[in-house]
Amino acid sequence: MATVGSCTDEVLVEQSSHVKKFILNRPKQLNALSFTMVSQLLQHFLTCEEESNLNLIILKGQGRAFCAGGDVASVVHDINKGNWKIAAEFFRVEYIMNYVMATCSKTQVSILNGIVMGGGAGASIHGRFRVATEKSLFAMPETALGLFPDVGASYYLSRLPGFFGEYVGLTGSRLDGADMLACGLATHFVPSVNLSLLEEALERANSSDPVEVSAVIDKFSEEPSLKKTSVYHRLDVINACFSMRTVEEVISAIENMSTNSQDDWLSSTLQSLKTASPTSLKITLRSIREGRLQSIGQCLVREYRMVCHVVKGKFSKDFCEGCRAILLDKDKNPKWEPSRLELVSDEMVDSYFCKVKDDDDLQDWEDLKLPPRSNLPSHAIAKL
Repeated sequence: MATVGSCTDEVLVEQSSHVKKFILNRPKQLNALSFTMVSQLLQHFLTCEEESNLNLIILKGQGRAFCAGGDVASVVHDINKGNWKIAAEFFRVEYIMNYVMATCSKTQVSILNGIVMGGGAGASIHGRFRVATEKSLFAMPETALGLFPDVGASYYLSRLPGFFGEYVGLTGSRLDGADMLACGLATHFVPSVNLSLLEEALERANSSDPVEVSAVIDKFSEEPSLKKTSVYHRLDVINACFSMRTVEEVISAIENMSTNSQDDWLSSTLQSLKTASPTSLKITLRSIREGRLQSIGQCLVREYRMVCHVVKGKFSKDFCEGCRAILLDKDKNPKWEPSRLELVSDEMVDSYFCKVKDDDDLQDWEDLKLPPRSNLPSHAIAKL
């Protein structure tokens, strides 16, 4: 299999006649997605659909991470310089990439060996096959950063069992590979020592048939046991608490359960919710609830409106503050504004779901325009 590009390229391409591998190649940055990377991945996937002899796409990361998320530090740098529209352009291209991956006519196998967070989930979970390992570590930590689970997360989180998606999205809880398989974020679990053998077998199979591809992966797959501490064991409690209508009611339900309990999990869950951005929590819950009834395209169009409001910063500047406290200064002491849930009104939440105004010309900021799709397999059509 030939490699196209130099070791300094942010996305490496290896190709044979019937299989293409895309390798995220910013290992020192845990393969955080830059604007260059999302642009290249988008173009690569669009090009793949025109290649009639291509059967399979394999996506993986270089180093100890698949992808730790989007390069939000660069995005915040643009915002702080007054360039919110440049930040919005990053998300526009990223979301179109997510949509093209979700509706790709080629079979995609994502190998999630290592950290899979935020934008890294958007670049993989939408694909047909997601292979977790004992090294996988998944999270959507956006509410702690003053953002919200985006990249189509309102689509795939809302389709997890019960209200597990609300729990994962609101708390930023970390899941291992066994958790990912149990809840459906991963389709297979393969020990990391067998990944190179799996890739070779996929190349030899030379098939685009999802049934045949799945059968190849099955040969290397295991059924891992959930740890005793796995949050998935708490699904009944999660369903009872995170099914509540509002964030305040979710917190109240957890507090009521913890009143007569010394349960460390309940305490840590409360701590995660109470330290996250109040605005982020409220728009996240509504986003996931709306996502239950929407297609992937509808979710991404809505999320783009939301993220444009976030980067514009008219209603709240929590995104810049969260990134400052967690990623830049690392004092882990963000000063959220509004500072409490009760100060975030329903009207404020509604504003994140409305069209964005471009203050330069007082016109509506353009909604996300998704490319037309045709000749799609059944699994992709189901998402439209």
